[in-house]
Amino acid sequence: MRKFDIFRHFSSDRRGVTVIEFAMVLPVMLAMIMGLGELMYQVYAQSILEGAIQKAGRDSAIQGGADNADAIDQSVLDMVKTISSGASFVGPPKRTNYATFTSAKPEPFTDTNGNGVRDAKECFDDINGNRTYDTDPGTSGQGGANDVTLYTVKISYPRLFPVASFFGAAPTQTIVAKTFLKNQPYASQSVVTVKNICT
Repeated sequence: MRKFDIFRHFSSDRRGVTVIEFAMVLPVMLAMIMGLGELMYQVYAQSILEGAIQKAGRDSAIQGGADNADAIDQSVLDMVKTISSGASFVGPPKRTNYATFTSAKPEPFTDTNGNGVRDAKECFDDINGNRTYDTDPGTSGQGGANDVTLYTVKISYPRLFPVASFFGAAPTQTIVAKTFLKNQPYASQSVVTVKNICT
């Protein structure tokens, strides 16, 4: 066999091409499968957290619930840990209470110059009684009877696969859940008299 015939023979030989093509496609295919698995796991973890925080919010809203806040918070984390043992809080869970659902917004003010921003000397309704204009008039804690409470929990858990780190993402995933529930009427509600302040 002549020298050029050998090259012609190997150049026309197609055996082994599939293995090379598979080796090229495999990393991309695995990255896509792991990425999809990570997304599905995040949706599952989010639904577990949403269910846990709804129950915790209801448990907090009963009489004495504020006294058991730490145990209630821990039950939320324990529920997420059933699917990810490395889960942990990102900052402490937060409770902010308001007198009514409609008071969970910036305090109303008289916009005398029409710029959409509360400026000094423009009058405002002091919803929480602290004599200061607040974009969030809520107070920290569970509140009392008939108050409404915004309960927020942020949890971090380790990712299932290392694929995210190849793209510069953190090795952990953070999920957040909130619930906004009214405390039960176990006593008379303490109501702050709303005053119009112009300072």
